[in-house]
Amino acid sequence: MSALVFDPFDYAFQEDPYPVYARCREEDPLHHDERHDFWVLTRHADVQQAFRTEGVYSNAMGVSLEPSAWGPHAHKVMSFLGMDPPRQQRLRSLVSKGFTPRRVTALRPRIQELTDHYLDRCLEQGSFDWIADFAGKLPMDVISEMMGVPEADRDEVRRLADLVVHREDGVHDVPQAGMVASLDLVVYYADMVAQRKRQPTEDLTSALLAVELDGDRLTDDEIIAFLFLMVVAGNETTTKLLGHALFHLTRHPDQLDRVFADPEGADLVVPWIEETLRYDTSSQLLARHLLQDVELHGKVAPKGAKMLLAIGSANRDDRVFDRPDDYDLDRSKDELSQLVSFGGGRHFCLGANLARLEAQVALHSLVQRVRQIEVAHDECVRVHSVSVRGFASVPVRTEAR
Repeated sequence: MSALVFDPFDYAFQEDPYPVYARCREEDPLHHDERHDFWVLTRHADVQQAFRTEGVYSNAMGVSLEPSAWGPHAHKVMSFLGMDPPRQQRLRSLVSKGFTPRRVTALRPRIQELTDHYLDRCLEQGSFDWIADFAGKLPMDVISEMMGVPEADRDEVRRLADLVVHREDGVHDVPQAGMVASLDLVVYYADMVAQRKRQPTEDLTSALLAVELDGDRLTDDEIIAFLFLMVVAGNETTTKLLGHALFHLTRHPDQLDRVFADPEGADLVVPWIEETLRYDTSSQLLARHLLQDVELHGKVAPKGAKMLLAIGSANRDDRVFDRPDDYDLDRSKDELSQLVSFGGGRHFCLGANLARLEAQVALHSLVQRVRQIEVAHDECVRVHSVSVRGFASVPVRTEAR
């Protein structure tokens, strides 16, 4: 058998990492990659334990594998995702006072309006690109409206966000274009924060400026970092979820027919979303900095090492999921409750409810309005990224009801 190589920078790995994950889970569940000097956990129990263990798996150097994104300044663009307690608790508590469940729930009518707007255009054409014409636009509009980004700026903000996560083949770091895009986004949000200070509005940016907790307030830099995190993590991952949902369902005709059989039958939309989150999650790998030695499976990952938590692998672990490589909308709720797509512990994704809400509105609307849908699977183009998995293009043909 060939040597086990775990290389997230390799385009072939990015196209399909699951065979490598499977070998790691069976042969080497605490794997050390000597070339890039990181360790990786691939089994569900180990990944889940890492999310929930305090004081060992640190976020303070960031969550990205690339050298230039790794270090004590990661919080400047990753907000509390690049922090440990007590800094993380303080910042997340303050942000949560602005980014409330009520604010998310109140977005539903507007998410529906935006969904209808883009679906109208797509269904008129009959043939369109699910990512470029719909799934790439809806989450960006939702996040942008929440923050207060004007409509005229949204295409450019999305272009910059795409550049931040794109990786060049054979380059083992953030490309120059990604670094420039990151700086451009920071400058853009700094201007937006300055505007809201002069003239407050009803958006999230103004709400974050107004937040106060026991006399403590968010600094401008903390607000800018959170807005950056939202546009990259919140926008990109939801786009990828919608792309995966359509790509995988249409490869299973029996399940596709069941989902689209009844225009009012929303029963299968939630299982469709949850199984997609499990089967091919948007966020595949998260890095941690070890504050102590970690001894597992007869090996020791030393204090100071970089550890990857392979979320995509954990969601395919047959110790937890029956027939994990099957895409199955009838998968039990007990199993689906074990998915780790949104992380866990104190870093559980703050935007999980928003992502699920957007996906539910978008996919339910699609089912209501479309009789048949075909995806040109061989023409779909994957995004190339070390940690985010999804499509840049998903060509579709539809027949409206």
